[in-house]
Amino acid sequence: MTSLTVNNQPVRYRLPPDTPLLWALRDASNLTGTKYGCGTGDCGACTVDIDGRAVRSCQVPIGRIEGSVVTTIEGLSRDRSHPVQQAFLAANVSQCGYCIPGMVMAAAALIQKHPDPSEELIRAQITNLCRCGIYPRLVEAIQRAARAQRGEETIPGAPLPGTDPADAPRTVPALVPGAMAQDGR
Repeated sequence: MTSLTVNNQPVRYRLPPDTPLLWALRDASNLTGTKYGCGTGDCGACTVDIDGRAVRSCQVPIGRIEGSVVTTIEGLSRDRSHPVQQAFLAANVSQCGYCIPGMVMAAAALIQKHPDPSEELIRAQITNLCRCGIYPRLVEAIQRAARAQRGEETIPGAPLPGTDPADAPRTVPALVPGAMAQDGR
């Protein structure tokens, strides 16, 4: 049995120690926000935080991280209030959304270690792949999240899941150049 702390809860996996963390999270813990992408550690869709580091969970056998603290996208913030989640929403970073949980986890770990990341550092550290090409919005969103985490900027709250579109804020996020307001102005 492998014992971990997952999203602040003690977990004992009755799985072989060579089971990739990705499958322990998805299949045994039903934490499906961590995505399977390539299975080789190249795409980053499966990125989680292990002891403060962004790690590709498809490449980590659970037996190797006995006693570690693992945070998944579900444990980062269920109400989307983490600065990275807020900045991604405000910048309309997501397109298809498949890579976003891994990107969010990688970005959260980055700004935890580097509270004021440069564009160069972001591009060097966030190596997750996105077929939709969100990269131009990604850098600014991560820098905005870092400013918010440092208390230098406030990011308006995103509507919670299930919010009726009529009740959602009617403002265009500041990071969308050339976008029209929802009321046509």
